[in-house]
Amino acid sequence: MQLPRKKLESPAEGVSRRTFLKGAGIAAAAVGVSGVDVAGETPSSQESLIVGPGPVPFQLTINGDTRSIEVPPSTTLLDLLRDKLGMTGSKRVCDRGSCGACTVMFDGKIVDSCSILAIDAVGREITTIEGIGTPENLSALQQAFIECDALQCGFCTPAMVVSCTALLNDNAKPTRDEIRAGISGNLCRCGTYINVFEAVEKTSGQGGRDD
Repeated sequence: MQLPRKKLESPAEGVSRRTFLKGAGIAAAAVGVSGVDVAGETPSSQESLIVGPGPVPFQLTINGDTRSIEVPPSTTLLDLLRDKLGMTGSKRVCDRGSCGACTVMFDGKIVDSCSILAIDAVGREITTIEGIGTPENLSALQQAFIECDALQCGFCTPAMVVSCTALLNDNAKPTRDEIRAGISGNLCRCGTYINVFEAVEKTSGQGGRDD
């Protein structure tokens, strides 16, 4: 069973994401976004809220905390996390949703944060690697990654842990094939996939490496 990366709806009917991004980047343009709670106000179903191209205030829920944000509507969730909030566990590599290094959870489902506008995350629960564990208090999965030697350079590891955590949240005892499908969107240039499989199996009580 594959754990698909979540697809988001277009910000407004009749407005493509390409048009939205283009409009947000032009100083003289304004972008229509329907149904987004900006600065605590939700427009009626008969209205479209005009935002941008300058910074827009809104609130996001990240790792259980409500944060007040003010960024241009063209800002991606990845850029917000790394450059504005200092949450650098999500990595910028391909910047096109191909490598999975920027994976976060979005209402419990994995998504590529480089492919989502921060303003599209209003009203959602965002979980990053920083919300899963800390060096002083590792999650069981993070501890298993260490014990099973499931990392080498470590660059892909935060996103890999996020994907595996989402998988285990949905399926407490995944099969090897289900684990393989669950991390299919995460590339590891060091090739530690087998060790990752073992770490997930160890966490779920299905064996894994003991040494």
